[in-house]
Amino acid sequence: MIRLACDYQEGCLPAILERLQETNLVSAPGYGDDEFSERARTLIREACKAPDARVYFLEGGTQTNSIAIHAMLAGYEGVLAAETGHIAVHEAGAVEARGHKVITLPQKDGKITAGSIEKWMEAFLRDPSKDHVVQPGMVYISQPTEFGTLYSLSELEAISASCRRHGLPLFIDGARMAYGLASEANDASLADIARLADVFYIGGTKCGALIGEALVVTNPRLMKHFFTLQKQQGAVLAKGRLLGINFEVLMSGGNYLKAGRHGVRLAQKIRAALIEKGYELFVDSRTNQIFAWLDDEDLKRIGEKAAISIWERRDDGKTLCRFCTSWATREEDVDQVLSLL
Repeated sequence: MIRLACDYQEGCLPAILERLQETNLVSAPGYGDDEFSERARTLIREACKAPDARVYFLEGGTQTNSIAIHAMLAGYEGVLAAETGHIAVHEAGAVEARGHKVITLPQKDGKITAGSIEKWMEAFLRDPSKDHVVQPGMVYISQPTEFGTLYSLSELEAISASCRRHGLPLFIDGARMAYGLASEANDASLADIARLADVFYIGGTKCGALIGEALVVTNPRLMKHFFTLQKQQGAVLAKGRLLGINFEVLMSGGNYLKAGRHGVRLAQKIRAALIEKGYELFVDSRTNQIFAWLDDEDLKRIGEKAAISIWERRDDGKTLCRFCTSWATREEDVDQVLSLL
């Protein structure tokens, strides 16, 4: 079976396995207090140009989103997000399960705007019964978005300014951050993200790590005693060095960007072929996820040999499919898929 469905199915960068094997019998302090985790935190702070940032390691994206959002919000507050945002669609109500409403905003190509935040806040503040409803407590976006699209630096700056004007912390989901940073269409650096967001995370699971996400907190007023909350929610590994080692390797020698570039290059090869062959794209994604409309014949022919993600079906009978590459995608897999188009 050709593998183009997800970007988290393979294991990890060989260098991570080698490092894990090298350190297998090392006796190190637990719960992330080890030298490997501390080295990883230092590398992350340096990459973000945020020397005072707090860095925490968690196992997966949904866990990171859910616990971080819970830590930032009071019990009566909710989070503003795109109606297609991951926390609103694909996380089984994890945020709501902790008692926080996801307040959805209109989106275009997976993105919200500073204008949509302003419009919602203006309506909220004018509402005479606003004290009777869930209060806005923060804003959530993804970079890249769930459709593989990117926020430009100017868009991020405008959203950040709007959030600060209304006292709303900005949280950026970076599950696929490597593919965003590696895209030729990207103009926002990791340092820009650290400057503009109050909290964000550097995705590992989808970007070459065996396991783990690195949560970065740049606003010192937020999420006090986060480690204690993390422990309370069962999200602290006793052998915390396993997460630290993943990020020690990812953030060394340009490995994170290299992983992203590989996935992006192959995805853009698919995008170019789809356009050349006359397929209709759903959005213009320049990262590692490409969405295209396929008819039943194409779907059957490709589906017999390739694992592709199906998103929705249109009234004209065409199906929206996702082609997703990763740091581990093989060139021959991409070539085989292209031969089926």
